[in-house]
This record gives sequence, structure tokens and C-alpha cells, in this order.
Amino acid sequence: MSKQKIWFITGASRGFGFDITKAALAAGDKVIATVRKNPENLERAFQHSTNLLVTVLDVISEEQVKNAVERAVQHFGRIDVLVNNAGYGLLAATEEATDAEVRKQYDTNVFGLLNVTRAVLPQLRSQKSGHIINISSLFGYSASAAGFGLYGSTKYAVEGISEGLALELKPFGIHVTAVAPGLFSTDFVSADSYVSSAKILDAYAETVGVVRGVVGQLHGNQPGDPAKLADVIVQLAASENPPLHLPVGKDAVQLFKDSKARVSAEVEAWETISGSTDHIKN
Repeated sequence: MSKQKIWFITGASRGFGFDITKAALAAGDKVIATVRKNPENLERAFQHSTNLLVTVLDVISEEQVKNAVERAVQHFGRIDVLVNNAGYGLLAATEEATDAEVRKQYDTNVFGLLNVTRAVLPQLRSQKSGHIINISSLFGYSASAAGFGLYGSTKYAVEGISEGLALELKPFGIHVTAVAPGLFSTDFVSADSYVSSAKILDAYAETVGVVRGVVGQLHGNQPGDPAKLADVIVQLAASENPPLHLPVGKDAVQLFKDSKARVSAEVEAWETISGSTDHIKN
């Protein structure tokens, strides 16, 4: 019989966070689910389950993060799986985005993830066990849609942070996985989950402008089923040898392969020149 797990899931009010919470509870596990507001809505959605603790948390607030983690450990005794899911998208050409817009994107998607990870790590280290699952994106493999490059850069950061964490935490028996979903029928492309830059330049009408025109049409028409992704996450958390990188969805898997192949081809094409920079030893 498998051991009951205690999950800490950020951004659980909707989208992947909600579905992962639902799948974990269905598996018989316990969940600390964080939301930025209206915790009663999530409690009601799960019929006030005694296996669920809902807490208000904005990941950019270190104080809120620390308080939420302390409350979680006091309530359930430990944390086995951390899912860093909170985040949102920014649709903008680099020239269009203001400093404030980009910093807010990084505050949530990168620095917020780090806030939560730092707060949970002492507990995981003391247990000498645990699994950190960082929700990345297919845009963390390749800037495949004009206007999502800045958002994608935050997910590139998540991939890199995950790799560094894996090296640091291996001696403690703590696993790390960066999960990169493809396009799933969540509300990511709804107005609540992504923002467009306030400035829109005509110069980018044929690139970012095209994406702005079609992104709304994607809502509800993405190929991926978020409930199935949630099941993958539950299976991942139960694995004794989880991967460090896991693209989820046929589109994400293909983009990962194409990106690696393209970079390999570029490196090989330039290898004679780029590899000619060492000191010549007599």
C-alpha cells in the first residue's frame, strides 16, 4: 500500500493547480492548496474535505509564503510534494513591454517560485525526502510564438533553476522535476491568466500582432486535457526515479525534440570556428 502524500500546490484556484489538487485528493492524498483570494470558493468546490487545507498566499510575499508553509506543516505534519504552479503569461514584443511589466512577470513566475521553494526546503531536508515539481512551459524550450518570448524566458529560468536544485538536493533524497506542458484547455489564454502589454506598436503587427489576433481563439480549443495532465503529475510524484525534465503533451514533446535538433545543428555548423579559441600549447 502506497504512503499517503502531503502536497503543497500554489495557484490552485483554477487551471492546472485546481486539477492537480483534484487528482491528488482523488488519489487519497492530502493537499495544502494556495490561492490569492476567496479561499472559501475552493473549499466549497471540494466539499470542505478534511484532506484539504486552503490558505491565502501571494507568492511574491515572502512573509505570506513563510506563514503558509508553517501553517501547512503544523496542520498535516510534513510536506512531501511541492508543486510550484502559480504564474501567468505576458504577451508582448520585447520593445513594447515596460520595465514594470517585465519585473512583475519575473516576480511571480521566477522569484515567487524561489520564495516558495526556499520556504519549503528546510522541511524537506529535515525529512530527507520530497519532490519539487516546477511547472514550466513548452515556451521554456523554444520561443515558438512571437510575443511570448518574455514569458518563455521566465520558463527558461524555471528549467535552469530546476537543474541547479537537482544537483544541490540529490544528497538529501529530494527529487526535482520541471514539467513543461504544451497547449492545454485551461484558462491560460483567458484574460484572467495572461496580460498583454499596455503599449502596442504597429511595427510588430505582422508578428506579435498576429498572435494577439488569434490567441483568444485558442481558448477552449487547445489539444491537451488538463485532467490527464493532473493524472501524469500524480504518477510523477509516485515515481521512485522521476525525470528532471518532462514535456507533457504531444506538442511539447515535439517542440522539445525540434529545439534540441536545431541547436545541435547550429553547434555542429559552427564547431570549427567556435572551437578554435583555446590557447595553442607548444
